[in-house]
Amino acid sequence: MYHKNINSSNNSEIRVNNMKQLEDKIKKIKRLQEIKKIVTTNSRPSFHNLDRKIEKYLNYDNGFFIEAGANNGYTQSNTFYYEYKRNWKGILIEPVLHNYKMCEYLRINSKVYNCALVSSSYQEKSIKMRYAGLMTIVDGALKSKKNDDFQIQKALKYENIEKSFDFEVEARTLNSILDECNVQKIDLLSLDVEGYEAQVLDGLDFNKYRPKFILIEARFKEEIEKIILPYYKLIEVLTNNWDHLYAAKWNGKLP
Repeated sequence: MYHKNINSSNNSEIRVNNMKQLEDKIKKIKRLQEIKKIVTTNSRPSFHNLDRKIEKYLNYDNGFFIEAGANNGYTQSNTFYYEYKRNWKGILIEPVLHNYKMCEYLRINSKVYNCALVSSSYQEKSIKMRYAGLMTIVDGALKSKKNDDFQIQKALKYENIEKSFDFEVEARTLNSILDECNVQKIDLLSLDVEGYEAQVLDGLDFNKYRPKFILIEARFKEEIEKIILPYYKLIEVLTNNWDHLYAAKWNGKLP
């Protein structure tokens, strides 16, 4: 009787494990089908056709990207096309938790981080942010509360968001993430962090990691170029003096 109970228990565990494996397989198939449908419908969700505009410089397969301000991994993404049509892999960074979770779901070939990027001098473990959909900001990123508030109100109206809220998220330098991932080369760094670009770039050691190209939504261009011009050259302004593409220099020469 004792042995019979043991066998019965073992058989039950096997059935439960088999059922879980089957459920996981079904979920994976469903996920892949959903992603395939999105890719087939529109593989280029980038705002202002930025992924098309930079392709003349990055017209090759099997590259590596970093996208900071990744949102949900699809909406206005500058790297979605490269992952699913050019076989690139990369790192995505998104501070808003529900966007991060969707990003993880949609971007199966990329490593996704739920954090905000900060400068090398930032000492706290977390940082305060203000939610505004695609226009979510680090508190104080736009230099004054008045500017921050204007951004929030604009986002609420533009994106039809019911209300904004403040939240804390882990603060990390880009350098720490690249070290953790043992990154060897970077073809593209796409940076859209709503006015916090200079601080993010200050958290990257360009002598150790030098992305081949950096695409920046440059609100504060002078601050940005003070950091990167020793290592980069502006090669094209892509959208009405807003999105800037920089190419890395090695020994003073472009690649």
